[in-house]
Amino acid sequence: MANLEHLTGQLRARVANGGLDRTVKFDLQGEGLIYLEGSTVTNEDRAADCTIVLAGSDFESLAGGQIDGTSLYMTGRMRIKGDISVAMMLQPIIGGE
Repeated sequence: MANLEHLTGQLRARVANGGLDRTVKFDLQGEGLIYLEGSTVTNEDRAADCTIVLAGSDFESLAGGQIDGTSLYMTGRMRIKGDISVAMMLQPIIGGE
């Protein structure tokens, strides 16, 4: 898996010209956290409208376009806590390089 700084930087670049009007936290299961608010991306642990729990390697595959979020969710490799509609809004942002 790429390191947390790299993954955070990738997401930061993708939302540089506009992010979401909601908050999302990616919990990488002990490998760190990525928090998205608007076009701001940090590694802070803050309350979010939606928390997505998945392994760091799965986040990397998702961001790289090797796997889609629906597959991860349906196989139980990704869990969504909170507002699932927020997770659906991420597809254009996370859905590949």
